Amino acid sequence: MAALNRDAIEQMGFAEIGNNVTISEKASFHNCAKIKIGNNCRIDDFCVLSAGEGGITLGNYIHIAVYTSLIGAGKIALDDYCNLSSRVAIYSSSDDYSGAFMTNPAVPKQFTNVEHADVYLGKHVIVGSGSVILPGVRLEDGVAIGALSLVTKSCKAFGIYAGNPAKFIKERKKDLLTLEQQLLKPQKQ
Repeated sequence: MAALNRDAIEQMGFAEIGNNVTISEKASFHNCAKIKIGNNCRIDDFCVLSAGEGGITLGNYIHIAVYTSLIGAGKIALDDYCNLSSRVAIYSSSDDYSGAFMTNPAVPKQFTNVEHADVYLGKHVIVGSGSVILPGVRLEDGVAIGALSLVTKSCKAFGIYAGNPAKFIKERKKDLLTLEQQLLKPQKQ
């Protein structure tokens, strides 16, 4: 993956940009002034981050794998240590599919009924490849989403969820919280 240098990243006009940020030169960003990126983040090839009015906020130690997209008018926030596997799609806006309204952004707003709702991913959330997260979803700390899942509802902390629609499978181990403390120790001294 060919990465942008620091000067190129700073010239993009992000609202905030942390240290040790790796961004592929093949990633696409829209409305950078509404995007905040923390420390130790990596955004891979062919990712699309398209910030609407609510913006996009990435915490620290975030990985966004190839072909992933974060799109919509509502706020999308990823807390520290989140990992989005390849081809994950997070939407904070969605058309009304009922047929009662027209769809797509090329149609004037008075003919559509787009839902806009914030999306939040807590600390240590991991989302498996090919999963889709819809507007208004909140994934609490430690949630794991299995590959190819459709997440339509919020998920409770340290649960493993999978399926279409995603359902609770079992509890997730919390050993990673101890590892987080070990990672942070050298930084506190």
